[in-house]
Amino acid sequence: MTYDLYIGDRTFSSWSLRGWLMLEKFGLEFNTHFIGLYAGTMAADMAHLAPAKLVPTLQLPDGTVVGESLAMAETLAERHADLDMWPTDPAARATARWVCAEMASSFGAIRGQCPMQLQHVNKGFSVDAALQADLDRIETLWAHAATFKTDGPWLFGRYSLADCMFAPVAARIIGYDLPVSAAARAYCDTVISDPTFKAWRAEGLKTTYDPFPYDMGVPTVPWP
Repeated sequence: MTYDLYIGDRTFSSWSLRGWLMLEKFGLEFNTHFIGLYAGTMAADMAHLAPAKLVPTLQLPDGTVVGESLAMAETLAERHADLDMWPTDPAARATARWVCAEMASSFGAIRGQCPMQLQHVNKGFSVDAALQADLDRIETLWAHAATFKTDGPWLFGRYSLADCMFAPVAARIIGYDLPVSAAARAYCDTVISDPTFKAWRAEGLKTTYDPFPYDMGVPTVPWP
């Protein structure tokens, strides 16, 4: 049973990272196809997947096309119930779905002001009231998730789809050196230190950019 996953640029496509982690972290067989986000070929590259028009897009072994990351998550969890992709405790599972849905529909400030980039860390980035409000809400959700933990360093203890969905958020906090609590920073460090995340980033670094798409006009230091 092999899936086909359509993704964009690894360094910048936060939603692509989510979709890829869903498959890679849970050991599912899949082929990766790259869509030209920055080459101007996106519409043509995805024409055969219509009406899907964004990355990531998942094609099931029977040819069914699934767009949108939350739909992909639920589809994979349903098809692979033995993998426990969501937390097994019912209350934790309901909470995980809730925080993922809020992540997908909210946090416009951190999305708009801090595009995901995995090349370096921006130092001295200015945090306005809207961005601070997003960070405060993210910390509230992460702290609430932690109340369901039994063991393990992930949002709900054991790795779940919630960690796939929040990985790019953690990468933004690292990549812009955003002010968060020690507990939130520890979670972000767990995300970026995970071998699977590091493998994704390493592949992205094979592509160079001139000019770099997201120059924030602040000093940069190496990625940790």
